[in-house]
Amino acid sequence: MRKICRLLLLCTVCAGYAASANNYTNRWVWIFGWNLNTDGDAAEITKVLESGAAHGINGAVISSGMDSLSATTAAFSRRLDEVQRACERLNIELIPAGFAVGYGSTVLRHNKNLAEGLPVTDAPFLVQGRSAQLVPDASARIINGGFEEFQGKRFNKFSFHDQPGVISFVDTVVKHGGKAALRMENFTAKPNGLGRVMQEVRVQPHRCYRVSVWVKTENLQPADAFVISALNQDRSIASLKPSLPPTSDWKKIQFLFNSAAFDTVRLYAGIWGGKSGKFWLDDWALEEVGPINVLRRPGTPVTVKSADGATTYAEGRDYEPLIDPAYSPYNIARSAPPLKLAPGSRIQDGARLRVSWYHSLAISKGQISVCMAEPELYAIFDAEAKLLAERLHPKHVLLNMDEIRMGGTCAACRSRNMGELLGECITKQTQILRKYMPGVEVLIWSDMLDPNQNAHGNYYLVEGDFTGSWKHIPKDLTIAVWGGEPRAESLKFFADEGFAMLVACYYDADDLKTVSGWLKLAEQTPKVRGLMYTPWRKKYGLLPAFGDLLK
Repeated sequence: MRKICRLLLLCTVCAGYAASANNYTNRWVWIFGWNLNTDGDAAEITKVLESGAAHGINGAVISSGMDSLSATTAAFSRRLDEVQRACERLNIELIPAGFAVGYGSTVLRHNKNLAEGLPVTDAPFLVQGRSAQLVPDASARIINGGFEEFQGKRFNKFSFHDQPGVISFVDTVVKHGGKAALRMENFTAKPNGLGRVMQEVRVQPHRCYRVSVWVKTENLQPADAFVISALNQDRSIASLKPSLPPTSDWKKIQFLFNSAAFDTVRLYAGIWGGKSGKFWLDDWALEEVGPINVLRRPGTPVTVKSADGATTYAEGRDYEPLIDPAYSPYNIARSAPPLKLAPGSRIQDGARLRVSWYHSLAISKGQISVCMAEPELYAIFDAEAKLLAERLHPKHVLLNMDEIRMGGTCAACRSRNMGELLGECITKQTQILRKYMPGVEVLIWSDMLDPNQNAHGNYYLVEGDFTGSWKHIPKDLTIAVWGGEPRAESLKFFADEGFAMLVACYYDADDLKTVSGWLKLAEQTPKVRGLMYTPWRKKYGLLPAFGDLLK
C-alpha cells in the first residue's frame, strides 16, 4: 500500500510539472538578422520556422519592416507573403514587432526632424558679409593629443592610461604623425580586459563638439569592443562603437557630443572586454562645431539674438531659415552651414550674435531616439498601424519600446515628467493599434518599465527620470521581460504590479543553462504566459532543444 501511495505521489508531482510546462500558451521565437531585402531571407526564415515548429514553437516575432509598410517594395511584400504562408502551413502565429522610439530610424524615414534634439545655447557667431559663422571656443582642446610628449612610459597631460609598460606603451615606430603614438595590448593583464586612455577637458555648457582620433588595429579581439566616449563623472554624454576590422591601417574615427550643462567632460578611448591583439591611437583632437544636423520642428526652435541679448531677430526678416542641406547624423566630417542674412536684415556686417538651436545625435552604433512629445509621431504610428492591420491582421503586436536613451532635452519634452511621457506614449500606441485591430494583445519590452533595468534617472542622455513609467501604461499589456541571466527581481516586480509576462531569454549563449534558470523562475511566478527564444546573432541551433524544454 505504501508503494502504491508513493507511486501515486510521484505521478502527481510529475503531472504537475508537465502541466506547468504545458501551460505556456506562447512558445515563440524572435526572428533576427533578416530584413527581407533578398529572396534568400525568406527561405532562411522558413528554415528557422520549420525547425521550431517540429519542437512545439507556435509563434514567430518579426520586426524588420513591420512598422514601415508604407515604404516597402513589391519584392518585400512578396517575401513577406512567403513567410506568412510558411507560418500558416506550420501553424505558427506571425507576430509583428515595431513602433520604436529609442531606435527611431523607421520614424525618421518619414521626417528626420523628429529626432530628439539636444540644445546649443547662445553660441557666439560673427557676421562677415552676408552670413555668420560660429566663433569656436579655442580653449576646448585635447592637450598632447598627438602623444608627442611623454616621460618614460607615461604620456603627459592625460588623466590616466591603463598600466603603462604593461598594457599601454609609447610607440615611436608605428605612428600616424609626429614622433610617437599610443599602443595598447595585453588587455587581460587588467580585470575585465581593459585598455583605455582618458583626458578631462574644459568645455562650454550646451555646446556641440566634434572628437576625432586616428586608430590602427592588429588582430584585435573583439574588435567591436572598441569605444570612444564622453562622460561627466559617471554620466554618459555620448559614445561611439565604430565598425573596426580586427586588422586595419590607420582610420579616422569621429563623433559628436553635446556638453549639456557641464563645463568639464572626460574623453575616453579604448577597449572594454579586450582579449587579444593591439590597437594604436594618434592625433586625438577636439573642436567646437556649428549647426551640423540642425533640427527644424516646433519643438526645436532656432533663436538669433544680438550679443547683448537686447534684440531677438526674426527668421525670414533678418536671417534665412537655418537648415543643414547636407543633414546626416552619420556623416559629420564636414563644415556646418552658415547663418545667412535675409535681404534688408537689421543685422549688420561685423555684428556679433548669440545663436541657439537643437541638433540630432547618433550614439553607440548609430542609435537615434525620437521625441515622444511631438504630435506628428503619432500620426506616423497611426498610418503604419492601419497598414499593418490590413496586411497581417495580427492577434499580437510587440512594441519595440526598449532602450530610449535620449529625451527630455528639446523644447517639446524638456518640461515633462519622463516617466509620465513614456507612459503616455505607450498608451497612445496601444490605443492606435486597437483602433485598427480590436482585441489585439499588445506586448512590450520590459526595460523602460522596470526600475531594476532602465526605468530610473541618470540614464544615458535623458534629462529627467523614467521612474514610475509603469504606473502610466494600460494594465492589460503583456511585459516581455528580457535578458541573458535570469532576472528574478524583474519577474517579481511585474507580477506584483499585476502584469502578464512573456520571458524573452537565451541571448546567444552556447547552451540553455540560463534558459533553464528562467524556466524555473517562470514556474514560480504567476501570469507568465510563455517564453521566447531570443537571439541577436542568427544563432538558432538550440531552438529545437528550447522548444523541447517547454513541452
